[in-house]
Amino acid sequence: MREVEQLTKALNEGVDLSQPQAARAAEILADSSLEIGKKSDLLIALADKGESATEVAAFAATFRDLAVDPGVEAWAAHAIDVCGTGGDGAQTFNISTAVSFIVAAAGVPVFKHGNRSITSKCGSADLLEALGFDLQASLETQKASLEMLNFCFFFAPAYHPAFKEIMPVRKALAADGRRSIFNLLGPLINPGKPAHQLLGVFSVRWVEPLAKALDALGLKSGLVAHGSPTPGQGLDELSCAGKNHLAGFGRLRGQSSFPSLGDLSLSPCDLQSLEGGGVAENLRILRALVEGDRSRINPGLRDSILLNAGAALWIADKSDSLASGVNAAREVIDSGRLKNWMQRAQSFYCDA
Repeated sequence: MREVEQLTKALNEGVDLSQPQAARAAEILADSSLEIGKKSDLLIALADKGESATEVAAFAATFRDLAVDPGVEAWAAHAIDVCGTGGDGAQTFNISTAVSFIVAAAGVPVFKHGNRSITSKCGSADLLEALGFDLQASLETQKASLEMLNFCFFFAPAYHPAFKEIMPVRKALAADGRRSIFNLLGPLINPGKPAHQLLGVFSVRWVEPLAKALDALGLKSGLVAHGSPTPGQGLDELSCAGKNHLAGFGRLRGQSSFPSLGDLSLSPCDLQSLEGGGVAENLRILRALVEGDRSRINPGLRDSILLNAGAALWIADKSDSLASGVNAAREVIDSGRLKNWMQRAQSFYCDA
């Protein structure tokens, strides 16, 4: 295909693709007729050049359009997704999943988009499945879940059929130890298209570009975050360990810092405080959080969950500041609202 060779040549010459060119490149990669070698050449050229915010946004918009439409427009304008790119190798607890439950219990619609574990011991889908959530829930069940629980989970493989044409080249690149633009795209291609997002990324290099990409996609507000708990170790989420790097978009455009942890009534912790395990261990931690049992959950992990939940409530305009968002998240747990929500969620999926 002459077109893909021209695009690859431009990238190898260091030329950023325009929005239409990048969108066309994404369409070509989803084409079953293109051989894997040419797909690999294009992705390597793009990565070696360094993906621009325009290119990331164009790829995301294309794969959003190729996704199965879950028909949740009635909630999208107020909904949020809280997720990370993965790939940080830190083996932390499923913070974003726990945060999603708190935010839903607080009354904000949550469109959780995720997959099974790839680089960690327990992915969001693994934990949800262990709790009894139906990963293959029908579109009708998803809408009913939003009505009753302010929550639905879009299992990525069920909503992105175009990715079956991408997986062979992704696996080939991964076998060679190479990343590609697809290591970034998961959090940007939520099929429900929520208006708000808290997105964690595995490298500080991507904080600003992904904020610009989400701005270009038209989201109302959000934050892109990367944590640096120790030298040489990154986190694809906010935490009370080390430093957090931020970039806002939409209503929070220009936001690049937070109040101190002390001003948020949170305490610093070390990276080990955030550790999770396999599904059974993460279920144990989650139940301790839900039940408000502080003796069975590391205080640094609990505070890091509160930090992320507070940020999500602030992003979704449910709280007027990060501090009030953290306080609201704490109240959801301590009042038993989270426990009640979890009981209703598990009952819903048992009866669905």
